[in-house]
Amino acid sequence: MPDDGSMAGAGARPKGAHIEMPRNNPTVRPGELMPREGENGVYSQSWFPICLSSELDVGTIRGENFLDGKVIAWRGEDGVARVMSAFCPHVGADLSVGCVTGNHVQCAFHKWEYDKDGACAKTFIGDPAPKMAQLYKFPTQERHGIVWAFNGDEPLWDIPDFEKPSDDVIVRSIRVPNLFQCDPWVFAANTPDMQHFKAVHGMSFGGDDPHDAVEWNPYGFRYKLKGKHQDGVDIDWTLGIRGTSIFWQEGPYGDHWFGAMVGFGLPEAGKHEAFAAVALEKPDGSAASQKRYEEQCAITDMLLVRTVGEDTNILNSIHYRQGTLTAGDKTLKRYLKIVRDYPRAHPSGPFIS
Repeated sequence: MPDDGSMAGAGARPKGAHIEMPRNNPTVRPGELMPREGENGVYSQSWFPICLSSELDVGTIRGENFLDGKVIAWRGEDGVARVMSAFCPHVGADLSVGCVTGNHVQCAFHKWEYDKDGACAKTFIGDPAPKMAQLYKFPTQERHGIVWAFNGDEPLWDIPDFEKPSDDVIVRSIRVPNLFQCDPWVFAANTPDMQHFKAVHGMSFGGDDPHDAVEWNPYGFRYKLKGKHQDGVDIDWTLGIRGTSIFWQEGPYGDHWFGAMVGFGLPEAGKHEAFAAVALEKPDGSAASQKRYEEQCAITDMLLVRTVGEDTNILNSIHYRQGTLTAGDKTLKRYLKIVRDYPRAHPSGPFIS
């Protein structure tokens, strides 16, 4: 019997119901796929935050997930923070459950000790230390209240500083508790994405987008951004990205200067965590200046929480690829080329997993 739309019953379409039909479905998805961290077993050769300085007292050792394995961060009696592979070369015990003795790390299982260069200094029973008993030691820096490790045998670039002298500012460092469900470079790509500042964060620029004012280097960029933040607050900021894992911003927000250095940790492929160092000018010692400093702390904390909150759902669900870009994406397009061409390696791979 022909269907004239008059029959009732489960699944029957009412007479005259509209069906929305595709008109010109695409056959090819535009844009280039972006390389993922861990793809082909390699990762960006960038500085990644491992832990806060405040989490690493003298004599402390802690285990942290990094890349596709685990590392230890530890601080000996000399006060120096170091990052090394986490597993004892003897039979593979996790050194993070061991301890620090002097300037050595001691394994909990057989009491083998490793020195500040990662070499086995002695065995508990007195057998000669095998030459192959060596931990992988990452290039390590402690800057802005954060302990950083470089993925590679030798750093390609240095962690940036704020323009204001360190003696003139107070830096507070924060470890954002939640993991983001994307690679670090995805968060970094927000900074060259000038459309994103307007659409997501409600900012307006004081003129044309400053694409032509961007200063580039082989591993990142910086540029001046003058305009208004949310609620019409005047900003005159310098923004920058280093590698695939560090964002920094500094300059006036309304009537006060502040800086933010944010590192994107890489605890595993496809995820990252944020470490933020927030800098404000030191109070002059007066009660009024101290009160003003505390007010500025509250403002900058609010900005950090609000900005991260506005980005979180986007970052946790995005399937990033270089798609149908426009003239407004000029700076983003060039940064994505840096990401695609970025040097990758994994020399610690055999040691951290």
